[in-house]
Amino acid sequence: MIRVVLPAHLRKLAHVDGEVKLGVEAPITQRSVLDALEARYPMLRGTIRDHVTQKRRAFVRFFACRKDLSHEPPDAPLPDAVASGAEAFMIVGAIAGG
Repeated sequence: MIRVVLPAHLRKLAHVDGEVKLGVEAPITQRSVLDALEARYPMLRGTIRDHVTQKRRAFVRFFACRKDLSHEPPDAPLPDAVASGAEAFMIVGAIAGG
């Protein structure tokens, strides 16, 4: 099972508390995890990735194993610790302002 941590506003939208656990078939990539997340919680479609391009939204970041994976290719394998469920794949809302 893949563990996914969502920011508070997306947890509220998906009606979940805490982290989400998903069954994801190999290979475990950003794309496969996000596809599984959106399939299970269709109300999240378009909030993390653009509907058409499937690219990460500008103010959303991805982290795992203390690394920023936001600019990694969507089909690059996620770390083994994420694939095994030992570490969570974190989706974080970026903060901007001036």
